[in-house]
Amino acid sequence: MTNNDFVPGFNDDKDDSLKITLEKVEGVDNSILIILNGYIDTYNSVFFQKQIGKVVAAGFANIIFNCSNLNYVSSTGIGSFTAFLKLVKPKGGDIVLLNIQPKVYEVFQLLGFSQFFNIKETIEDAVAHFKEVPVAVSTVFPKIFSCPVCGRHLKASKSGRFRCSDCKAILAIDQNGNVFLG
Repeated sequence: MTNNDFVPGFNDDKDDSLKITLEKVEGVDNSILIILNGYIDTYNSVFFQKQIGKVVAAGFANIIFNCSNLNYVSSTGIGSFTAFLKLVKPKGGDIVLLNIQPKVYEVFQLLGFSQFFNIKETIEDAVAHFKEVPVAVSTVFPKIFSCPVCGRHLKASKSGRFRCSDCKAILAIDQNGNVFLG
């Protein structure tokens, strides 16, 4: 099967720096495997976003990106992945990043995005992620807690990263309300 069999007109646009291949994923509704080969930077991120936009518009909301041949991602490229997450979540979908090379993963970590994405090692783990029963929305937030550095009482309305208003320490709070430095 070709890319156009999954998404009509997908192969109409091309970019020499990023080859995108689509494959079927068995056992998960509205899912597709997207194999990335090359790199994503400021110059080709518009092409990347347009192509994945076509995939989502074609009805695929559960997306697995195989990143084993993705050798570089700029901050603009990571912004693209974040935009895709915002596209698929309202449709009940999710994104899994598969086989991320260490230097690419490092960029995700440095920019604080590794906690927002489901990162897996095998296609089986990715498929299992989509088959998990969704956890009910918790009532953890808003959460009042003390800064682990200066002790100031703070309030978090949702999970994420932010700075303490007193000592400026960077804090992270997960979906369960656990607070961490950095």
